[in-house]
Amino acid sequence: MRHRNTVLHGILNTMPWAAFDKLVLRCDGDKHVRTLSTKTQFIALAYGQLAGAAGLRETVTTLNSHTAQLYHLGARPVARSTLSDANARRPSSIFQEMFAMVMVQARRRLRQDLNELVHLIDSTPLRLNQLSADWARFSADVCGAKVHVVYDPDADQPVYAAFSKANVNDITAAQAMPIVPGATYVFDLGYYDYAWWAKMHAAGCRIVTRLKTNTTLTLTRERLVPMGHPILSDRVGHLPARQANSRRNPFHDEVREVRVRTETGRTLRILTNDLAAPAQEIADLYKRRWAIELFFRWIKQTLAIRKFIGTSENTVRSQVFVALTVFLLLRLAYVSQKAVARPLDFIRLVRVHLMHRRDLHDLNGRAERTGRRSEPADLIACGATHGTG
Repeated sequence: MRHRNTVLHGILNTMPWAAFDKLVLRCDGDKHVRTLSTKTQFIALAYGQLAGAAGLRETVTTLNSHTAQLYHLGARPVARSTLSDANARRPSSIFQEMFAMVMVQARRRLRQDLNELVHLIDSTPLRLNQLSADWARFSADVCGAKVHVVYDPDADQPVYAAFSKANVNDITAAQAMPIVPGATYVFDLGYYDYAWWAKMHAAGCRIVTRLKTNTTLTLTRERLVPMGHPILSDRVGHLPARQANSRRNPFHDEVREVRVRTETGRTLRILTNDLAAPAQEIADLYKRRWAIELFFRWIKQTLAIRKFIGTSENTVRSQVFVALTVFLLLRLAYVSQKAVARPLDFIRLVRVHLMHRRDLHDLNGRAERTGRRSEPADLIACGATHGTG
């Protein structure tokens, strides 16, 4: 009988393990390590995210029940205290750099349209408990962190991610993000900084964002818009010459304000430096911001990124970047098969058969043979009643 590896093995098969080993060596990740290698640590964390484990104890207990399958993964059973120590002490930069490598690899395969590059920018908060107060205190009763993401909606994947404490302003994190010349950047009011806009404008980028209600434009001309259309006005002008504290505004070129009425009756003032594109195209670009909100919801609900297996900054940071890497591996596995049409159905089947010896291309066939009895358990396991697949 032909040997088959587990579904987890199939998901991790696209990992660039040779590059990972070099990264661990460069960062001294396995220096003085006797029992738990960084590779096994990554596999344990990835397993916990995919299995939807509620904590460190559940991750270790269920993982160790599959000793034979771990052998074929190049891993070994782990002790809870050893994994906890590794999460707290091993450099999280290993997993952050590994995410960046997998991200580049995934983008080559996932991005189909090479003509226009659209990047959505946003952040999502991570609520932590009071045991993380020594590094993550936000207020008297709240502790937390943030994940800052640049998202490519055409490839359906993040192309940049950074981790910070909750009290770091979004625009501060954005200023450290790399800018791709000529790309279109879409973001909301959290990134309201004229100097940053001017920097992107100078790089030939198109920006699409929202104007604050108290920001007035010095109008130079206005374009006609059809009556009864969601586009209420289309005007060109200059941003205020002065900012707060009498600072001079470095953005001197003309900008454009497109006022749009949404389906709920709300009026939005959308700003762009693109003076030529149709007003509806600008409105549609801003509407695409919803894609990054769906991404945040997906990783929190389906990969359970809201549940953390430790309280130290290094542990939380490591788990975040492992979860983001797992998202990319799932995307690559999903596009490599044709049997399961919906992404959410795919992750449900992966979770149910995670440590079973099955081909990723045959998950749907197994689901059909097991019948509908397992479907409610799949839904509960995924926490996906509000899923976005």
